[in-house]
Amino acid sequence: MQRYPAFLILFFVVSVAELLSVSIGWIEVHTVAKTLIMLSLIGYYMSSAQKRNGHFLRALFFCWTGDVLLLKQDGDEIFFILGLGAFLVGHLLYMLAYRELRWKEGGMLPTQKLRVSFPIALAGTGLIVVLLPYLGGLMIPVMVYAVVLMGMVMASFFRFGRTSPDSFWLVAAGALLFMISDSILAINKFHTPFASAGPLIMLTYIVGQYLIVEGALRHVSAPR
Repeated sequence: MQRYPAFLILFFVVSVAELLSVSIGWIEVHTVAKTLIMLSLIGYYMSSAQKRNGHFLRALFFCWTGDVLLLKQDGDEIFFILGLGAFLVGHLLYMLAYRELRWKEGGMLPTQKLRVSFPIALAGTGLIVVLLPYLGGLMIPVMVYAVVLMGMVMASFFRFGRTSPDSFWLVAAGALLFMISDSILAINKFHTPFASAGPLIMLTYIVGQYLIVEGALRHVSAPR
């Protein structure tokens, strides 16, 4: 499959700029760089995919929307809720895309799916329990988002045996990093703020999104 390095170069440049900007508090660069991260990945996916998946493309768009909305959360809490909603829709669309970016035959047995789902659910619910006393009026939206996020990660693992190995591992690793990024964000926002949270949140998010996109591009429509 032909790749278009211009979009990857742009993605790399804006990602480095974003990580530097959140580390030193360079607000102007942060605003521009964060806006361009998902746009560059969208361009990479659209120009590189032999057959574009509509649900996947819309998931990327809603993640970009979430990024833009969260840029304004310090001025008004409603933007945090709207950003959360945009990412929630993005996760649901990722789940739909994962069901399409897999082969019809093969896959995990129900008992295997349960074994895979258990540690993901345990980690997610454990974090919710820890954060619950600090969520206040955001308890319901955060809990709903967390459940959908866990479902997205589980859906990425359910592709095992139903896509090429590199596609499976890239998407699954990316989904896990997405969950880790959101977990760090939640801990920093609601429980214990810490100085390195910003770079860690963005690093895991950026790498996670890239791996998901790269994994989707490596899916082949039929077993080899």
